[in-house]
Amino acid sequence: MTTWITVCETCKHEDWQERGVEVTDGDALATLVEAAAKTAEGDVKTRRHSCLMGCKMACNITIQAEDKLCYTLSNFDPVEGDAEAIVGFAALHSASETGQVPYRTWPEGVKGHFTTRHPPLPTSE
Repeated sequence: MTTWITVCETCKHEDWQERGVEVTDGDALATLVEAAAKTAEGDVKTRRHSCLMGCKMACNITIQAEDKLCYTLSNFDPVEGDAEAIVGFAALHSASETGQVPYRTWPEGVKGHFTTRHPPLPTSE
């Protein structure tokens, strides 16, 4: 079962304009996550999305897979360490039957970044 990392490519930290960078923080993070995912263990894929509506908590990502718990994580920086932590958690999510990952195995770089957890959608009424 594929675990998808969705990266908000339009996220900008509040100081984005002052820093004078040409790409959004989300776009920069997406590029780093895509690179890190190329060597990820498990079935991990990436995609970009325009606005996950968590603007005050940029940079936002989701970790999702069919029939598993799904997560929204926020407040990342567009740096290699954050991208590697995101992909590391996604690999653990991929290996988990339910999507639940024991806290003791979380990459340090995702701790404190969880915003929401969603149960899987029901498959029947």
